[in-house]
Amino acid sequence: MQDKKTNNSIHLFEGWAFGKFNYILFTVGVTALMSGYAFMATGTVNSFQSLTLAPILLFLGYVVIIPLALVYRKKATQKDK
Repeated sequence: MQDKKTNNSIHLFEGWAFGKFNYILFTVGVTALMSGYAFMATGTVNSFQSLTLAPILLFLGYVVIIPLALVYRKKATQKDK
């Protein structure tokens, strides 16, 4: 009876969708967000930093990089199937 229970157990990270590349992309996205907010806070009101650079970094972080990290999946090869 014990053998059946151990064979049917599901491991937590067996079907985990995030891989190493997803974590790297997510880290890059969070870094872009942090640097965008830092540039916005340190620049003067009408500077290039506050009006152009910071919004571009925030847009890239929120709209491009972090969603890409959440959606990206490595294609399965013949060996993986």
